[in-house]
Amino acid sequence: MRITELLTKDTINMSVRAQDKDAIIRELAEGLEQTGKVTDSTRFIEAIQKREVQSTTGVGDGIAIPHAQTSEVKAPAIMFGRSTDGIDYDSMDGQPAYVFFMIAAPEGQATTHLDALAKLSTILMNDKARKQLMAASTKDEILDTINHFDDSAPAEEIADESSDKPYVVGVTACPTGIAHTYMAADALKKKAGELGYDIKVETNGSAGVKNELTEADIEKAAGVIVAADTNVNMSRFDGKNVVEVPVADGIKRPGELLNQALDSSRAPYAAKKSGKQLEESQTSKGKSSIYKHLMNGVSNMLPFVVAGGILIAVSFMFGIHSADPDHEQYSPFAEMINFIGGNAFQLMIPILAGFIAMSIADRPGLAPGMIGGLMASTMGSGFLGGLIAGFLAGYLMVGIKKVLEGLPQTLDGLKPVLLYPLIGVFLTGLIMYYIVDPPASALNEWMNTSLSSMSGGNIILLGAIVGGMMAIDMGGPINKAAYAFGIAALSAGNAEPITAAMIGGMVPPLAIAFATMIFRNKFTEVERSSGPTNLIMGASFITEGAIPFAAADPLRVIPTMVIGSATAGALAMAFATTVNAPHGGLFVALTIGEGRLMFLISLLIGTIVSAVLLGLFKKRVA
Repeated sequence: MRITELLTKDTINMSVRAQDKDAIIRELAEGLEQTGKVTDSTRFIEAIQKREVQSTTGVGDGIAIPHAQTSEVKAPAIMFGRSTDGIDYDSMDGQPAYVFFMIAAPEGQATTHLDALAKLSTILMNDKARKQLMAASTKDEILDTINHFDDSAPAEEIADESSDKPYVVGVTACPTGIAHTYMAADALKKKAGELGYDIKVETNGSAGVKNELTEADIEKAAGVIVAADTNVNMSRFDGKNVVEVPVADGIKRPGELLNQALDSSRAPYAAKKSGKQLEESQTSKGKSSIYKHLMNGVSNMLPFVVAGGILIAVSFMFGIHSADPDHEQYSPFAEMINFIGGNAFQLMIPILAGFIAMSIADRPGLAPGMIGGLMASTMGSGFLGGLIAGFLAGYLMVGIKKVLEGLPQTLDGLKPVLLYPLIGVFLTGLIMYYIVDPPASALNEWMNTSLSSMSGGNIILLGAIVGGMMAIDMGGPINKAAYAFGIAALSAGNAEPITAAMIGGMVPPLAIAFATMIFRNKFTEVERSSGPTNLIMGASFITEGAIPFAAADPLRVIPTMVIGSATAGALAMAFATTVNAPHGGLFVALTIGEGRLMFLISLLIGTIVSAVLLGLFKKRVA
């Protein structure tokens, strides 16, 4: 799509009447309403002003680009306005603005018009184009100038391996992803060319990520510039010289940012090593991408599991049959809590599958993944079927998107709203129905039957293995595998594995807390001060509280924690304790389930075993 399909003579005002910023925004918005491009100029102005609050769209050099993407826009359009005297627009360079491009982008439509708007932003970074626009005396000259510079989008940048120039990579992103994203990218590229640097810039705009940085790009780069007002995946830049600034700075001071990015004396960026960022950084260092996709599903599933499972467990506090209207324990309030928790818990497998698929195929993978997960949940294959459905839908959608690449550009708008979901859901459902579900259901039933029949030494061994796994990497893949196994069993009605997982995950932080209090001379003052925090985290079933200690002294901390967690898991199974909730730690275990006293005793024994072993093996602090 060319820019002049959005900017026409009807949307050009060669001499605006406005004298201030609010007035020019109102005048241009009303012009869009008069031409039928905007249905409600008042609400559109509100969207424009909301964008101005985030950062001014007066980009300097006499140019302002107010813009918004909102449902009030009937058709994508650009409104041009020019002021002879200039208007104080709170521009980045403090100078008046003379030329205005108001961009109106609709929600939920094809991305072709967004590409055109991105090209406009690029054109306005060209000095020659700006001068011609300011000097134009007719509407035709405005359109001719835009057409002259409206070339096709530049090809994706590839780093020149043979170049010995300093190499920098960048990411630009703004809240709407229409103007500033691309202007900052072009400003950085232009200045890099002037300074003799090589650069590649990834843009996170409304049309999606363009020119995406690869691992090789980041590895080669001497520095990284992140000019963004929205969230950007920063974990991939761990250990690099990172300059992180608002997107406006990418437009205003690109030279300064480039020099900072090449300043080797600056401290390297340290990505946060917790939660999702830890998983992503592990993946970037050689872990299989399958693990990343799986963890994306698990991390998005957990809020549903935790909320649903705990609410169901809370309903049991009124009586194990309190949600049954035909039982004497019936309580309407308990039934309501159980109903809410049950609905949240039922979403567990569809969410798992949907976000695994979305991690693989981006947004088009979500719908087929969730439908496949729902089929697994209702047809009997359960957690295992949901895992298969997620990967099946994700990789199917990758193939479908590849096949549909050859369709005419005019059909781009149909792909995300019709073609992708229709074909993806149908093929995923077809394969799940006839191929995946029958054997997965049989395997799921066999696993549940085997768990139910376990007793004596078998169930004790299971408790020891699951409990020990929770302490090996304390939130890493082994810990997550054990927890996922417990969740799968709980969803099928077997509470033993999740009980062993919960008690095994509680031991490390509790043992660390006890050890810092009992063996004070074995820990630094900073480590001792974190003891009370670990006490709370352990009671809440947050194993990650022990990670700093394990990272500082892995050869002593990890084995001693594994032994205590395995002991607690084995004892919990030997004493036949069960906790019918997936999370919550002591706050749930001591109010819900069977064998509450023995659960507490098992936890206490496992904690003491780990704390004493750690105190014996750990060296005295000098």
